[in-house]
Amino acid sequence: MTNKTKKQVAIIGGGPAGLMAAQEAIKAGLQVDVYDAMPSVGRKFLLAGKGGLNLTHSEAAEPFVSRFGARSGEIGVLLKQFGAAEVQTWAQGLGVETFVGSSGRVFPKDMKAAPLLRAWLHQLRVAGVRFHMRHRWLGWVDTASESVTAGHHLQFATPTGDVTVHADAVVLALGGGSWARLGSDGAWVSVLQQQGVQIKPLLPANCGFDVGWSGYFAEKFAGQPFKTVAITVQSNDADDSEYSVKPRFQKQGEFVATTTGVEGSLVYAASRWLRDDITAMGTATFYLDLLPDRTAEQVLAEVRHPRGSRSLVSHLKSRLKLDGIKVALLHEILGKDALHDAVALAAGIKALPITLKAARPIDEAISSAGGVAFEGMSSALMLKTNEKLPSGVFCSGEMLDWEAPTGGYLLTACLSSGFATGQGVAQFLAP
Repeated sequence: MTNKTKKQVAIIGGGPAGLMAAQEAIKAGLQVDVYDAMPSVGRKFLLAGKGGLNLTHSEAAEPFVSRFGARSGEIGVLLKQFGAAEVQTWAQGLGVETFVGSSGRVFPKDMKAAPLLRAWLHQLRVAGVRFHMRHRWLGWVDTASESVTAGHHLQFATPTGDVTVHADAVVLALGGGSWARLGSDGAWVSVLQQQGVQIKPLLPANCGFDVGWSGYFAEKFAGQPFKTVAITVQSNDADDSEYSVKPRFQKQGEFVATTTGVEGSLVYAASRWLRDDITAMGTATFYLDLLPDRTAEQVLAEVRHPRGSRSLVSHLKSRLKLDGIKVALLHEILGKDALHDAVALAAGIKALPITLKAARPIDEAISSAGGVAFEGMSSALMLKTNEKLPSGVFCSGEMLDWEAPTGGYLLTACLSSGFATGQGVAQFLAP
């Protein structure tokens, strides 16, 4: 078929989900055009790979799927088509060898995102995908007219003025609400709501939180890490004696103190529960174990050990190797009486309550939760039609209502949903 007779597919958003949708749609013999508001595609993808591109995770399918929480069922269906193993095979097909790190995470051997993106874009261009940069999607033109029922008339703002594009099918891969400067600004929410699309509010995910440190603690310790610690988020219906038995979240790792609160990998991993608690109750609390490699009994015995003329700081450093930011945090959280009560101090070392006042703004978050509800879509991720929205609109990537921790899960789900929409478009436009 010539370009004039080929069915036209407009993919709006040039991140991993959009590019994967383009890859699958072009294989079906469709004419594929990718539109992006930024000067180049894959900007958030490149930023994510700055410290080493985490492609996916090597853990077994069942725990992998469980990382998607309330949306495990929907994401699990997508991962059966294109999951962690397929991500590695795809990367190798682009000439990028991968390896599994000690944490189970999968990386390119050179740890870089740019070579993979360059190879991918070259492959797509050779296949016939056309790219249109600095095209900001504004919505549909005259969606009430009969002419649009035969396809989609899409409006874009460009540096030279607004343009209208016709497409037989549309893939929206516009990202979530974090890192607006890289293109994921959530501006699409109001556009789709006007078309009657069901959307859950966008919320920060994998985010930091505000605590409200004292001026002294913020000035002296902002930017310093808490290393080899553990966090517990107790169950909503558990009392204090049960939280360690039935925690919603419990994990060892590290995080960082900020001027206003906390951030870093361990906090991000717990952020889903902490954010939801703040929404429901106004605050959230996690319990910090400053010495996860020691039992409560061992800690109490060392705290009770006679310290003679030594200061408390010297005693904790000598007996438990506690110093620096960890001791400072004990002073920040515990009252004077607790610091000089062996039982209370030992309990604080093993389960120090850290109360969070607010999640940091969504634009600072690594990713976002919320988005287009799966209930308003087909299994191929096509939006259900209504009086305002014609058929043939697919959604993909982080703009869908799901969230996951860092560790390769985010990127895998974006690629997987892009694969599903690309194949869904091909099936929708099949003769």
